[in-house]
Amino acid sequence: MTGSTPGARRAVRTDRAPAPAGAYSQGIAAGPYLFTSGFGPQDPDTGAVADTVGEQTAQVLRNLGAVLEAEGLGPQDVVKVTAHLQHLRRDFAAYDAAYRAFFTEPHPVRTTVGSDLMDILVEIDVVALRREEPAHA
Repeated sequence: MTGSTPGARRAVRTDRAPAPAGAYSQGIAAGPYLFTSGFGPQDPDTGAVADTVGEQTAQVLRNLGAVLEAEGLGPQDVVKVTAHLQHLRRDFAAYDAAYRAFFTEPHPVRTTVGSDLMDILVEIDVVALRREEPAHA
């Protein structure tokens, strides 16, 4: 966001992730950061939700990846992850395995909590940091 006004923010939207189901944005770009809403495991094309937490986590991460990509970012730019699991103890290992397939070292910081998720098994939001553009001589 070179040349952006300090304190400016704007909504980020992509058709490759589920549309908001309420009064919120898929993402907000603010300064060097991109903040996403919490995404569930709905396929953006069909609305289908997979049965297992591993499959759901993979879809959530694809949804988040689409919002990151809309801003020219990727998983390597994510600095903070907040994840909610319907069944924290039961599903943590399968969720973590799908997560490890998406994020590489150094992994972003992460908080994972148990939550009541209304008929889904996982919801995740992220904060990404834009890399500074190289200085020109």
